[in-house]
Amino acid sequence: MDVLSNGEKVALVGNPPEVGEQLPKFKLFNAENQKIKTKDFIGKPTLISTVPDLNTPVCKIETKKFNQQADHYPSVRFITVSNNTIAEQKAWCAAEGVSNLEILSDEELSLGYEMKLYIPNEGFLARTIFVIDAEGKIVYRQIVPEIHDEPNYLEALEVVKKYATDID
Repeated sequence: MDVLSNGEKVALVGNPPEVGEQLPKFKLFNAENQKIKTKDFIGKPTLISTVPDLNTPVCKIETKKFNQQADHYPSVRFITVSNNTIAEQKAWCAAEGVSNLEILSDEELSLGYEMKLYIPNEGFLARTIFVIDAEGKIVYRQIVPEIHDEPNYLEALEVVKKYATDID
């Protein structure tokens, strides 16, 4: 699959999973350097946002918007994944006051390769949003065509509302 980077076609390492498929197996790391596996996502509806680099303007805007929304949907887990290092992520969260969602590192590119979201020629993840149900099935997928554009937040949040049990 291809996306655009500044209008130029760039290839992902494959075709990302589709709606209706189970979330593939991968591992990420949290701020405490603890391994988070796919099985840890089971049990609660989850919005997974992947971003190319937290230290860029669009990624900053996107992550902060989902951080603000996380308060309104306590029954839904909000996660942002980048392949920034854990140290970079911790520094970014401290500087930006982001604490309502989880920031997970895919520095080892496990999610990037397993979900086919890695862009080898760019060295980072594509900008995507996935929503999974409590059983780990993908119920929504948005792959932003131009990685330097913001995603469609409203569309993703409409899906989150369907799975939230306690909308604030």
